Parts: sequence; C-alpha cells; structure tokens
Amino acid sequence: MTQDVKQKVSPRDNGYVRRFSRVIEYIYANLDQDPDLATLAEIAALSQWHWHRVWQSTYGESIGATVKRLRLHRAAADLSYTEMPIAVVAKRAGYGSLEAFSRSFKLSYGHSPSNYRASGVLARVQPAHGGAPTPQTQGCSLMHNVEIKSIPSEKLAVLRHTGPYMEIGKAFETLVGILVSRNLIGQAGAMKGLCFSDPTQVPEDELQSVAGVTVPGDFPVDAPLEQVETREGDYAVLHYKGPYTDMKWAYEWLFGEWLTQSGREPADAPCMEVYLNNPRDTAPSDLLTDICLPLKPVA
Repeated sequence: MTQDVKQKVSPRDNGYVRRFSRVIEYIYANLDQDPDLATLAEIAALSQWHWHRVWQSTYGESIGATVKRLRLHRAAADLSYTEMPIAVVAKRAGYGSLEAFSRSFKLSYGHSPSNYRASGVLARVQPAHGGAPTPQTQGCSLMHNVEIKSIPSEKLAVLRHTGPYMEIGKAFETLVGILVSRNLIGQAGAMKGLCFSDPTQVPEDELQSVAGVTVPGDFPVDAPLEQVETREGDYAVLHYKGPYTDMKWAYEWLFGEWLTQSGREPADAPCMEVYLNNPRDTAPSDLLTDICLPLKPVA
C-alpha cells in the first residue's frame, strides 16, 4: 500500500478505525502478556468504564476470548510445526497448568495436545463434504472433495497484509472494525482472502495477501480499504474442514496430487479462500473453507 493511501482518512470514519487498529496491533504483538483492560483502554483512548463493552459489541467476543482464541491458534501451530515441549506450549498459551491447557485445547480442537501432535497434520486434514468421485476427481487419491466451478467476478473491499499467511487474521480483525465503525457491516457479504505470493518461493515475512469482504457495486470503498475485482472463470474448489493452521497441507494436496492428475492447468491469478463460518463461534475442527484454485479455460 502506498504512503499516500495510508495517510488518507475516510469521511465515514469516526475515530474508531484508528482505535481498533492500534488495539489489534498491540494484542498480536503482545500475545504472551495477559490483556490489561486499563492498558488497552489507554491505547484505544477510550474510557476504562466503557472500553470493553465497545470492543465486545463490535467483535462479538470479549477481549479475553479474543486473546484466548489467538493463543490457542498459535499453540496449534507450535504443536504441528515445532518440537517445543507441550508444557512450554501450554505456558506460552497463558495456562498455569498443563491440565488446564489440555482441557481448553481439546474443547477447541477436538484432540488433546499430545494426540494432536502425534496424529500428524495429514491425518487431521479432512474433506468438508463426502461424496462420490466426479469426472474431474476420478482416479485421484481423494483426500478432499474438489469440484470445478465457474465463479463470476465480484467486488471486494480489502485490506492488504504483508507477512505470514497464518497472521492474516490481524487484517480481518481490522477490516471488521472498520466496517462496524462506518456502519457498513450490514452490507458486507462473504469473507474472502486472496493470496498473491507463492510461499515456496517468497520469504514468509514478504508474502502478499489481502483480507476482503464481498460488497455490492455501490459500496463506498474508502482508505485504508481498497477495491479489488476477483477473477471470473473456472476454479478448482477444494472444500476444506478443519483448523486454519493445517490448511497449508490442503494446498499441498491440491497442487501436488489433484492438479497434476486433473488434466487442467492453473491460471495466472491468485488463489482465493472463502470462509464459510466464523472462528469466533465455531470450533477450529469445524471451520469450513473453500480453497479456490483458478484454472485456465479448457482448450
């Protein structure tokens, strides 16, 4: 995003956009610290008496619930991709005992921490829907249900994110705050993400993506939001069910197995993720995401 865009302020903003953004940045940067409402109120420049109610009314969950959710999300990644001892993972997630961490983690992820780690990512990755093989998937080792769909172009209002794809949630939190503060959340449709960089070629801290929401044609897109038109055409749509932390393996399967056996070629356009339920009120094991790989037209 260019510097001049960053400096623009929408006439629809009422000051809360900047307040929410500061708090979200602080929470992500200080996940190891317990949230202190007085400190957050100071960062937001809001009354200590009313700050928490403002946040909960905007995001639908308390500050404590937000921090707990983000810490468990990070803990799941620690268990999947590091050899960090589970006791250390529990402490890093803010739990005073391994027992308390295990209960909370199992409630959210459906597995104890030890079973989650021992099962391995590939054993947990699952299709969102069952169903018989289609002509496009016949002969493939079906770990997921994939269908080819023609998807029309849509208008998105987006926020740009630079850095690990696992951290795009920060942009989505800010996006929701902007829409609520501008009284536009009622016009917003499905939440979608576009991934512009190849994580096998681009360093993690340089990955480019956007957090977006579908909007009608007359929707006002003012800075820091930007307008993006999604690509019209065929997509291979993988119906994924499970935690966002494991989604990279669904991509590996889609590119490494399905695509190479499908007879189709990828188009020169970003992959798109469509988030079908809300991580604030859905267990990570029940999250549903459509991963959409753009395809060239059939010759």
